[in-house]
Amino acid sequence: MKMTTLRASIALLTLSATIVSCNPTSNNSEAETQDSTAQTETTGAIAVNPLSHAKEFPGATLKISSITAEKVGTDSAKVTVKYDVTNFELTAQTEHEHTMANSHDGQHIHFILDNTPYAALYKPEHSVTVPLNSEHYLMSFLSRSFHESIKTTDASKLVKFKVTADAKIEDIPTPDQPALFYSRPKGDYVGDDTKALLLDFFVVNGSLGADSYNVKAEINGQEFTLDQWVPYEVLNLPMGENNFKLTLVDADGNAVTGDNVSIERKINLSAE
Repeated sequence: MKMTTLRASIALLTLSATIVSCNPTSNNSEAETQDSTAQTETTGAIAVNPLSHAKEFPGATLKISSITAEKVGTDSAKVTVKYDVTNFELTAQTEHEHTMANSHDGQHIHFILDNTPYAALYKPEHSVTVPLNSEHYLMSFLSRSFHESIKTTDASKLVKFKVTADAKIEDIPTPDQPALFYSRPKGDYVGDDTKALLLDFFVVNGSLGADSYNVKAEINGQEFTLDQWVPYEVLNLPMGENNFKLTLVDADGNAVTGDNVSIERKINLSAE
């Protein structure tokens, strides 16, 4: 399978020093950005093109204020997570020029439990039912209204916890190994929303670059190597079911081992 390396050109993608420095744990160097070149759209073939970040939110902060649990039934617990959000307005519409799918409910939090499809939170609280005596990763980050993540340490939070047999929450140290969390695309797309889809993910404990970690994206069997942590647009997808797989790889193209390093999704496109 041919591997297509995606690098954004200076003209297409020049990230400011603010964007480059906003995430000390997982950012790209300015030199890597300037060296990149973008894949151009090819009629009839799937294309994946890097995009510049939309409106920035300096000082946007997401914190988890509490995680609690209560037993429900004989073998489950209801886990409730509450957040503190500052310098970011949930439910506001984000100013942008993108034509990709946008939430009419506005800006929100992406709640990703164990790398399953996220729940969009428009209020800073969410509950989910899980088995007793189970361990979980929870990745949370602030999102623009059209679902592009705010890729900063302050605007995100990764935790690991255990729900005990008696429905108590126990904190577990979060591993410091590189990890990848899938965000978009997700679900069903109809009409104009099928023309350009947002491909977005969240990287922790590592940086992307030509000589560092990459994300290998497999879309309907076609492979792309993403070496920048930016949003991407996916073009020319066929109607019907489409398969996405994201895998974190090292500089030699070898799959990284550990938790949360490879995720698969199916999405559906329809004309109406």
